[in-house]
Amino acid sequence: MSKLRPGRSYREMKIPYTRKSKYKATNYVKMAQSPKITQYHSGNSKQSFGRSIILISERSIQIRDNAIEAARIVANKYLTDNVGDQNFHLIVIAYPHQIIREHKLATGAGADRFSSGMQKSFGKPIGLAARINAGGRIFEIHVGESHLSQAKVAAQKISKKLGIGTKAVII
Repeated sequence: MSKLRPGRSYREMKIPYTRKSKYKATNYVKMAQSPKITQYHSGNSKQSFGRSIILISERSIQIRDNAIEAARIVANKYLTDNVGDQNFHLIVIAYPHQIIREHKLATGAGADRFSSGMQKSFGKPIGLAARINAGGRIFEIHVGESHLSQAKVAAQKISKKLGIGTKAVII
């Protein structure tokens, strides 16, 4: 198995439209991997909390599913250790629909449509990414008023794992 390419290789939204669909006829790529995100809700989802922090992207970007999962794990661990598992609710908003493809002969982010003479000359799927527009929500953290400072630290940890410009909006 080859080494995973860095996230900066797929950060820009320049690749062809390869969104997987639940309708078989509209899929261009016939087989794709399942997302690596294991949970979309962490913590106590049944309780209503007073404050929430929303992590927003500052520009249009693609984020790989393994980066989203890594950010979710680090935030969940930090909040569980410092706040307690019943005192927060972490929600992953971004869902990876976009299939990232790569032509093995010409490795690189722009090499998914390698030959211009062939119609639909797609590369092989190597992963999934979430497309997020500027101002799009990525994560939400719901906490009580007393745990707002720990939620801000968790939002900073998420931002560092994603490696993109984000801003935290407190509501």
